[in-house]
Amino acid sequence: MNEPTPTPLAAEENRLIAERRGKLARLRADGIAYPNDFQPDSQAAALHQAYGELEKEELEHAGKQVKVAGRMMLKRVMGKASFATLQHGSGRIQVFLDRNTV
Repeated sequence: MNEPTPTPLAAEENRLIAERRGKLARLRADGIAYPNDFQPDSQAAALHQAYGELEKEELEHAGKQVKVAGRMMLKRVMGKASFATLQHGSGRIQVFLDRNTV
């Protein structure tokens, strides 16, 4: 019986898969098979409880930096600055992103 010849699309897909497997093998050899090691240190609910009642000036004076994680549900771009709403298990939080500091 004749075997079907691979179509150009299938050959391209096989090449891409082989390329991805090669990249993964190099990452594993370097010891970083799963390179996402980000560890959030705060949750939205705790931040709302601790800082929800403070005014802008009080927040700026506190200078607290936090690491949060979640799904970006909303993004509003306003020139060099943006606002995003992140959502995760404990709730939602709005973050301010400045092009010069990100």
